[in-house]
Amino acid sequence: MISKVMKYMTLWLWGGFVYYGIELIWRGHSHPSMFIVGGLCFIVVGGTNNWFSWSLGLLWQALIGTAAIAVIELCAGLIINVWLELAVWDYSNLPYNLLGQVSAHFIVAWIPLAAFAIWLDDFLRWKLYEEEKPHYTFVRRGEKKQ
Repeated sequence: MISKVMKYMTLWLWGGFVYYGIELIWRGHSHPSMFIVGGLCFIVVGGTNNWFSWSLGLLWQALIGTAAIAVIELCAGLIINVWLELAVWDYSNLPYNLLGQVSAHFIVAWIPLAAFAIWLDDFLRWKLYEEEKPHYTFVRRGEKKQ
């Protein structure tokens, strides 16, 4: 039990640092809440091939991860920006936004980032926790002929 908690805490920290770093590079600044949200997104997105078969292609895993990120970002935005009024981000001026908290522009950008998060999560689980070595197909692995 403790080792499982430590594993997920380690993965959450990796995700938080990477997400925070991406924001620093992309925007030039970030907010501590983004570390928390980034770690949560990493755990959820990285877990896709733990919840689905490895035969599910990386593209589909990334699309599922992107949808999860959009939901997490919407929930986090409603808490952080609307309820707590911290004004960390506001996409109200962008077309195709939902309540100013998620934008179609950024959702599309999350697809390759989700694929990277899946790969990084799998790599860390393989190297640090001796889990299955990562192996992917782009769309879907076909059945083996007998």
